[in-house]
Amino acid sequence: MTTKQILATPALRGADQLFTLRNANDMRLTISERGAALVSWWAPDRYGKVADVLLGYRDAHGYADNSAYFGAVIGRWANRIAQGRFMLDGAPVQAAVNDRGNHLHGGDDGFHKARWTLSASGAGVSLRLSSPDGDGGFPGQLDVQVHYRLDDEGRLTIDFEAVSDAPTPVNLTAHPYFNLNGGSADVGDHMLQIDADFYLETDPGGIPVGVAAVGGTPFDFRQPAAIGPRLGWPDAQIRLAGGFDHCYCIQPHAMGRAGPLREVARVYDPGSGRRLQVSTTEPGLQFYSGNWLDGVQGRAGRPYARHDGFCLEAHAYPDQLNGQCASAVILRPGQVYRQTTVYRLSLQS
Repeated sequence: MTTKQILATPALRGADQLFTLRNANDMRLTISERGAALVSWWAPDRYGKVADVLLGYRDAHGYADNSAYFGAVIGRWANRIAQGRFMLDGAPVQAAVNDRGNHLHGGDDGFHKARWTLSASGAGVSLRLSSPDGDGGFPGQLDVQVHYRLDDEGRLTIDFEAVSDAPTPVNLTAHPYFNLNGGSADVGDHMLQIDADFYLETDPGGIPVGVAAVGGTPFDFRQPAAIGPRLGWPDAQIRLAGGFDHCYCIQPHAMGRAGPLREVARVYDPGSGRRLQVSTTEPGLQFYSGNWLDGVQGRAGRPYARHDGFCLEAHAYPDQLNGQCASAVILRPGQVYRQTTVYRLSLQS
């Protein structure tokens, strides 16, 4: 392992501390203490030209607000909870509501805005956060650790751990937006493959209403297919979300529980030759095609447009707290929440 760590200040203007991981092939990954966010990931294309494959803000002020959740760790609850309400051990709980009457990504003041404690850790970097009882409406003090490691094969391994002093839901994820062409165009030409036979249909607020088979629909990415043409398919779910913003059931036999680490998705950009592989222990994979990016001010000196980036977020099922597998996402004292997701960047010949 030859990964190096470098404290970096010039990459992002502002007061937040940054840390850069660099592997033997000079691939560089920059992480901010604000939101434990992945800020930049510089990687070469097939011609050796290096570009940043992550979307992000031009300075620290953007990450302090981060309404788009660029690169951040999401918690305590990734994705949505219907009306922010759920039952916990027979008692009603009301979490923060911030998205069309529902809870989304920890609320307006979730983990994505917090300043985490950042430190070097072996071949990577660790970030810690203590979320007090009542934070976002959730019970119990939750202590969270996130570990980032970048190896010489281009694998970014993200390990999550959390403990609580009271029963509480925990559902964490990383929220990087990728554009494998480095921002020279939108992601319409990207070839996506997801190993899932089923996905969750949603209502207008993004709350799941049922499990549907992907076959015969624009959601069928069991074989590689370009993202762009699927956005124009005459499909009610695509129209409802303005594109893709749906959870795929990638561990169908796990009943909403974490399973073994396995590869579940691949994305290839024909223009640059860059390839992204996603592995995770989680039961769900949210594919988001950047439907609400239009007008978001990024670091490229121009606002982002719709579909300028995509997300593949590994986590529990949306609104699982109000489903049959609610017990699988409740962390109790004495237990340790663990999750691993791996993003691997490479070149495809």
